[in-house]
Amino acid sequence: MMDDKTILPDFDKVNGLLPVIVQDSETLDVLMFAYMSRESWLKTLDCGEMVYYSRSRDQLWHKGETSGNTQKVVELRIDCDNDAIVAKVIQKGGAACHTGHRSCFYRVVEDAWTARVEGEPLFDPKKVYGS
Repeated sequence: MMDDKTILPDFDKVNGLLPVIVQDSETLDVLMFAYMSRESWLKTLDCGEMVYYSRSRDQLWHKGETSGNTQKVVELRIDCDNDAIVAKVIQKGGAACHTGHRSCFYRVVEDAWTARVEGEPLFDPKKVYGS
């Protein structure tokens, strides 16, 4: 059996991409959900900031490279099956979501058909990313 210190995510299990839940390291609020590839995992370990794999763009995505809202790694956890990751981060700039909200999970479901928006955007996405 492998020593716990040598366990790495098993990127071969799920077509090379593993789910990542990202939490604020102080409040433990869930900020976002993303995917990592082996390459993004290694780049994250190398630079100390979160680097993901963007499925929509089919490329690596260093969080905050456009907005400046980077995520400094505080802790990375791998689940017991080596196929899911939890990242605890310090969110620079306050907003993790491309909509300008602190968290990507800013909509609270109130019933089967409606949700309310919790909080206000911390930046205007049109000014940061263009239209």
